[in-house]
Amino acid sequence: MTSSHTQGRGRAAKSAARSTKNETLTAAGRAGFSARGVVYVLIGALSIRIAVGSGGGQADRQGALHEIATKPFGEVMLWALVVGFGAMALWRASRAVLSRGPDHKAASRALDAGRAVFYAFVCWGTAVYAAGGGQGSSSNEQSKDWTSSALKLPFGQVLVGAAGCVLIGVGVVLAARAAMRKFLRRLDTGSMSPRTKQVVTALGVGGGVARGTVFAAAGIFILVAAIQFDPDEAKGVDATLRSFAQTPAGPWLLVAVAIGLILFGVFSFASARYRRL
Repeated sequence: MTSSHTQGRGRAAKSAARSTKNETLTAAGRAGFSARGVVYVLIGALSIRIAVGSGGGQADRQGALHEIATKPFGEVMLWALVVGFGAMALWRASRAVLSRGPDHKAASRALDAGRAVFYAFVCWGTAVYAAGGGQGSSSNEQSKDWTSSALKLPFGQVLVGAAGCVLIGVGVVLAARAAMRKFLRRLDTGSMSPRTKQVVTALGVGGGVARGTVFAAAGIFILVAAIQFDPDEAKGVDATLRSFAQTPAGPWLLVAVAIGLILFGVFSFASARYRRL
């Protein structure tokens, strides 16, 4: 009896520990998606201000952080983003290490590992900014610096060209998957009302297509930089978004893309609520 009772208590303790771990990782994922949503909404809003000529700083993550810092309780909000991005890195890392089964193949886990590293860098950069370390380089400067350094390497032109092609491919895939509504597979649509599902679907499609378009456009500029062997042709998020206003469609194309980014930000908030984590 004592042995059985002890084993039962051991199993209960393990089950409780497993439940606590799952709840912690779920909370981390939801915090991460919320932080991502804030940044995308602000980048979209800054892009609209640029398009209509009412000012606006850098339409990228650094610009979003600067926008937050100028608001009441901005420092608190910045540190909340640090926690959110750190939580996203933790959640992605846990998926890369702990996830198993047919839906979590090696390629999927590798992708999660890469995202974990990315969000860890974002978390660090946000923390440096929140601690008063300065705004740092814009996405445009970072892109040009990376391209310049890469072009100096052996076969650097090929390396930069390959990076541009990869980014174009990522953008196309993101847009295509959004248009095909594949994101719905990761959402708990059963807990949504029909109206909510329609709204979330519209947010995911519009936001995902806009996000993929920006990725692909940035990749095209990197590819051009490789072909012309000119790092100044590479553009970060801010310059890529501004380039939409220089097309025959004028600033209206930038407005459309900016609205799409805002939609993706709101979709990120919906993911924080409905994503299966």
